[in-house]
Amino acid sequence: MLVVSCQLVVRPSSKKPTTKNQTPKTFKDMPFSDIIGHRKQLESLRWALEKDRLHHAYLFLGPEGVGKRAVALSLAMAIQCRENEGDSCGGCADCVQVRGGNHPDVRVVGPLTGKREITIQQVRELERELSYRAFSGRKKIAVVDPAFLMNFSAQNALLKTLEEPPKNSLLILVSTSTGGLLPTLLSRCLRLSFAPLPTGIVASFLVTQKGLEREEAELLAAMSMGSLGKAVSPEMKELVQRRGVWAERIGSLAPEDCRGWMALAEGLASVREESLEFLEWVGGWYRDVLIYCVTGSSQEISNLDMEKNIKQQADRHSVERILYLFSQAIKTEASIRRNVNRRMVLENFLMQIVHSF
Repeated sequence: MLVVSCQLVVRPSSKKPTTKNQTPKTFKDMPFSDIIGHRKQLESLRWALEKDRLHHAYLFLGPEGVGKRAVALSLAMAIQCRENEGDSCGGCADCVQVRGGNHPDVRVVGPLTGKREITIQQVRELERELSYRAFSGRKKIAVVDPAFLMNFSAQNALLKTLEEPPKNSLLILVSTSTGGLLPTLLSRCLRLSFAPLPTGIVASFLVTQKGLEREEAELLAAMSMGSLGKAVSPEMKELVQRRGVWAERIGSLAPEDCRGWMALAEGLASVREESLEFLEWVGGWYRDVLIYCVTGSSQEISNLDMEKNIKQQADRHSVERILYLFSQAIKTEASIRRNVNRRMVLENFLMQIVHSF
């Protein structure tokens, strides 16, 4: 598989396109010149576009919220734009249609409303559309986001298009990981990897563009771990408040208080999304403890305002124990994503935490 590494993020958007078979997400008028990140990597896309050397299928891979989908749509806009070469103007009819989510040659596919996966019917419809001649005379473009939510039947159906791509078609798969994607599908895509943005750049953006105070901006930037999309989301501010409650609840538990950690597990397990959010935060917490334990510095931790508690945990536990708890947080999150009984796995995980006190 061809691999290209880059570090990209884009300015967040305020408009919500709605296209058929798509879960609406936000993006805005974003030519390549508006993307914050590595200019060299953007130039490689622009060069491929100008020289007509674009690959027929890409895999945009990286953490959530770092700009994968936005770059895919920026590329689609640049391809369809008739005013500029190698980038989009943002103002012509084609750019306006792509930006509005109603361009006849640009299709975004995601789970249907109320569904948790992308189905084979959606993929077959997509393949049929890609086989048609482009209305614009340029390319038929499809963005599948998130690609890992395609079920296996859908992925197998898509293989035919990847093996025999229709003329003047472009397929972009957007995913946070390769897990859940078939190796045969991965091998037919050119991988473009997205890395988190340095937290300093995210914090500066929040200060200059969102008007946040420096201290709050630095905390949100650290907690988002370089994801500008997460840093500007309302959910991140809510998480800042909830994690204080979680930390207090965990700190109040004792090994002999089995009712306490069982009650906490029951409360967290009642809502799947909250249990996953909790485990993601706990994983980040033990990451912070591990960093402090190894380096003795708070420079790279995400929970900046909890440095005192992190230091206490680092002094109390060995590196091996912290690594074990970190791995258990990841394992528990993976189990819940596989629909294992949430209460059972959370009880087991919290039991391991309290017996570390």
